Amino acid sequence: MRNIFWILLLANVILFALIQRGGFDWGEQEVKAQPELNSDMIRLLPEPQSPLSKSSATPAHAKLPTPAPTPPVPAPSAPAQVAAPPEPVTSPSPSTFKLKMAASEDKKPGKLICLEWGDFSGSDLTRAKAALSALQLADKLKQREIEQDIGYWVYMPPLKNKTAVKRKIGELKALGINEYFVIPGSGQWQNAISLGVFKTREAAENFLHALNTKGVRTARVGERASKLITTIFILNQVDAATELKVKEIQKDFPGSELKNVPCGLTR
Repeated sequence: MRNIFWILLLANVILFALIQRGGFDWGEQEVKAQPELNSDMIRLLPEPQSPLSKSSATPAHAKLPTPAPTPPVPAPSAPAQVAAPPEPVTSPSPSTFKLKMAASEDKKPGKLICLEWGDFSGSDLTRAKAALSALQLADKLKQREIEQDIGYWVYMPPLKNKTAVKRKIGELKALGINEYFVIPGSGQWQNAISLGVFKTREAAENFLHALNTKGVRTARVGERASKLITTIFILNQVDAATELKVKEIQKDFPGSELKNVPCGLTR
């Protein structure tokens, strides 16, 4: 039995080796016996594509879209100037604010103003009143009297007698001077002729210069040590047109002064 086993084992080994080398041909004959395939019925299936590849595929007959023009790239602008930080604002003091408000009020068009015009005495006072009355200022015109301890006057030296006084008065009237005053009494100024009394020497000298232009030659300026009462005219809340008229009138009164004053300070 043992020998038979070894013989069978050896036979199987030999048979296996022959099969591996193709020593037997019944396998080839079996393959050739199979029927031939119909090659005209064979169709190649398309290769499966992924959804991504299908969506990205473009048909041959489709037109590709024209790419949109690329917008021009703007040239780099100059760097913006950095503004300097604003200076700190300081609140004005109450007094400065009031002054600025008063100045702005004075510049408003059509604003009413207040004036002072003076000083007047004697014949000049009479003429100034007559000139101002023609403006018909009504209650806008007031006057204030000021008493001075000393003043100046324009006068003609004392004449010898009454006859010389009358002759001199006739000469003054011929020159258009109708305002004068003959000093009475028996003192050193008897028969002197006063032509005007003024608060300051400058005003008196200006008046004398005006008389000289009219032809008066013997008048002079002197200091008059006495009580002198002068008058100042106050014009309240008048317009610019009235101011211009008063300035024109002032030209006939060389010794007078016209000035603007705050309306709250007039009395």
